[in-house]
Amino acid sequence: MESLARPSRYTAGVLAETMTSWVEVSRQALTHNLGLFRSLVHPGTGILAVVKANAYGHGLELVARHCAANGVAMLGVHSAEEIRALRRLDLGVPVLAMGYLTPGQVAEVVDERVHVLLSARQVLQSLAAHAVRLRRPLPVHIKVDTGTNRQGVPPEEAGELARAAATAGLAVVGVATHFANIEDTTDHSYALYQLERFRQAVAVVRQAVGELPWVHAACSAAALLFREADFSLVRVGISLYGHWPSKETYLSWLLAHGRDGVRLQPALAWRAVVGQVKTVPAGAPVGYGLTFRPTRLSQIAVLPVGYAEGLPRALSNRARVLVHGRTAPVVGRVCMNITMVDVTDIPGVREGDVATLIGPDGEERVTAEELAEHAGTINYEILAGISPLLPRVAVE
Repeated sequence: MESLARPSRYTAGVLAETMTSWVEVSRQALTHNLGLFRSLVHPGTGILAVVKANAYGHGLELVARHCAANGVAMLGVHSAEEIRALRRLDLGVPVLAMGYLTPGQVAEVVDERVHVLLSARQVLQSLAAHAVRLRRPLPVHIKVDTGTNRQGVPPEEAGELARAAATAGLAVVGVATHFANIEDTTDHSYALYQLERFRQAVAVVRQAVGELPWVHAACSAAALLFREADFSLVRVGISLYGHWPSKETYLSWLLAHGRDGVRLQPALAWRAVVGQVKTVPAGAPVGYGLTFRPTRLSQIAVLPVGYAEGLPRALSNRARVLVHGRTAPVVGRVCMNITMVDVTDIPGVREGDVATLIGPDGEERVTAEELAEHAGTINYEILAGISPLLPRVAVE
């Protein structure tokens, strides 16, 4: 994709003059991934774009604007702070608050445009009191815990909670659940068990309050694999941004459909400028703890990013970046705001050049999955961990 090819002279000459590190987000990739899910789910099934955690590190406002302009049914967030940000944008798309809200936060951020995932009676009481103050019903979705043992009420209590919400003056417009074991396995028997329990809960809630516009269970993995989990809405998170939820999800797709099919496009590239290039003698230590000593006269590039910016310390002496389209290994410990890379085999590297921490540069690419494997974590954490203080730049 041209917009995420080797950093252009414009990028290096303009962005690198005003920023030490930035995140590029491809609107083309986001559009492609949204279109892919529209082609997969049943006609009439809406897409909820999950933009919590700063849109998985991609930039809440940038991604929310793009998704709203591309016709998503809802935007999903976790916190009151994220609701405030979306209300300021006034995008005309309903927001689903999926996390816990205190009574004070309910009073501050919830209105008829904010749907609340109702998991407990305490929140019901706060919402009911707020609805009385506003003199209008507030939309809620009953959260059913079908086996994750996290948020929500058991299926046998879902009808009672829905009835209590309606009696308290709230508008029960949805019912939802969340899968516990759909990404990390190719055995989906537990997910199918949860799906059956969810169907039973949906029937009970409908008996209590009538028809429901929004019934949803599917995360990215389920939206990729299970058409029986489409219902009226799917919640697309990690795969909206062009990433498979796990190797097991990808393998499950291959086992079911073969190699021709879903081609997700990663939307994010993370760049940083080279702040300095140092000549280091053979045997001289590099960085804290003296954990790296080159075996030859070496050129070490210093990048002004570290674990405070979201590059995990666990990548010390393990990861790589790309400079001039070639691999530069991370050497020494990743510091709070500085990382060193070995550019000895890359001719002509100098201060102001652009290094790619995630994304493509020429024929090479560093993926979030590669970094996650080195760091002993998952791609979600790598992406969501990129500091929200870094600028997000939309590219075509």
